[in-house]
Amino acid sequence: MSKALMPMPDLKYLNLDSEKALYQLNVAQLVEEALSNGEGSLADTGALAVDTGKFTGRSPKDRFIVCDEITQDTVWWGDINIKIDPKKFDGLFLKLTDHLNQNKYYVRDAYACADESYKTTIRVVTETAYQNLFANNLFLRPDEADITGRPEWTIIACPSFFADPEVDGTRQGNFSILNFSKKMILIGGSGYTGEIKKGIFSVLNFILPQQRNTLSMHCSANVGKDGDTAIFFGLSGTGKTTLSADPERGLIGDDEHGWGTGTVFNFEGGCYAKCVDLTAEKEPQIFNAIKPGSLLENINYFPGTKTVDFSNIEKTENTRVAYPIDYIDNAVIPSIASDPKNIFFLTADAFGVLPPISKLNAGQAMFHFISGYTAKVAGTEAGVTEPQVTFSACFGKAFLPLHPTRYAELLGKKMQEHDVNVWLVNTGWSGGAYGVGQRMKLSYTRAMITAALRGELENVEFIADPIFGLSMPVSCPNVPSEILNPRNTWSDQQKYDNKANELSLAFVTNFKQFEEYASEEMLASLPKVVENTA
Repeated sequence: MSKALMPMPDLKYLNLDSEKALYQLNVAQLVEEALSNGEGSLADTGALAVDTGKFTGRSPKDRFIVCDEITQDTVWWGDINIKIDPKKFDGLFLKLTDHLNQNKYYVRDAYACADESYKTTIRVVTETAYQNLFANNLFLRPDEADITGRPEWTIIACPSFFADPEVDGTRQGNFSILNFSKKMILIGGSGYTGEIKKGIFSVLNFILPQQRNTLSMHCSANVGKDGDTAIFFGLSGTGKTTLSADPERGLIGDDEHGWGTGTVFNFEGGCYAKCVDLTAEKEPQIFNAIKPGSLLENINYFPGTKTVDFSNIEKTENTRVAYPIDYIDNAVIPSIASDPKNIFFLTADAFGVLPPISKLNAGQAMFHFISGYTAKVAGTEAGVTEPQVTFSACFGKAFLPLHPTRYAELLGKKMQEHDVNVWLVNTGWSGGAYGVGQRMKLSYTRAMITAALRGELENVEFIADPIFGLSMPVSCPNVPSEILNPRNTWSDQQKYDNKANELSLAFVTNFKQFEEYASEEMLASLPKVVENTA
């Protein structure tokens, strides 16, 4: 095809007809292709806007891992990692590639892991141009001279191909399947690009801890002018992206990282940010990154315009934008830094009982890492009318092929080796639960994190929380001392005790699934459940 920038590699090993392929198109060509194909439109910012179809998010119940000699005894099988037979994979591979051969398709060579010593090469084959643009934006972009030979991993993504569950062993027509023996990911029946991104994240979560003694992390990371690295873990709504976006610090990345030997590095070459209620005032870096080359997903325009209405969630609350990391002014390129000095676990505690900041010992760090706690509040999901406890192991349970204790133990080991400070930060409620108390002021949270980063909490007095055992500072620069102990912010302290006991019990109950594999340090960090609380 005439639009190819480079000679087309032989794709016979993928059962693909190279004559139908468009290889390594640049951004302008991919946008032109997408518009020509009717895949989307241009917003007034110049960004390409597309709809991903029926699926506007991942479909975790349709994610499979091929069960073979590599995975049989290593993968944490269950409702997160679902088995599929190798023969079913082989049959789907042939049917999917035959389907792709009926029309043109797009091929892109890229790689993951910004640290060269961990570099993982990837070939992404997509049915649509917008999916290929996503791969360009989210993965790392090699120079032409760096593309040599067959890449290590291959992703094939085809939204218009649907499996036959009765024949192919899937749950329904859509699927995402990881094959560690063939180093291949098949995605069918879904146009949601996050399946591509999280497929490779799951691969690295399997490979790096086992083969490289490297902790793979669902986190954001930044670095100060003095080279001090900070890592931010947190589920949706806890402030992970907001709090790591600090104009005084360089952004290493906003979502996926590895912690290896003397290095913290971004897995990716871009960002995949949520857009709901986005404004230039609240998130200037993300807002300003929506420009030519960016990919908007499932947004709506103001009527009669090409101006995005970020408050419109008629299609989904999970509106997204994908852009290269160098669209962020203070991005660190290459996205690498040294061992972290501080780690922050962010939680939006809607029960209002966790301290706004507390310091964790190694056992507590492993316990809270494996718990991955936050709370959903009314309005975030259909049917949620009261705060709901949410646990996601290692702050990314859906992407963990190995048992969560493997990652937690590796975190504890690295934390002790490098004398890292680990902090639990509650960005949620104070003075009462959701509906009674108030959300913690962002300015206070920023001040607490800044104090921790500057070492200003090293010499202050700490007191222990009697239920959770957390060490709470009694003072912090630019933060009112009375809010640092959450019990003191409640007008009725008996109600605080009751609510704290309720949350403590939820932690203990959730952890039962991990007890069999947990270390003594983790078990010693379980919060207390006070009986007969009035």
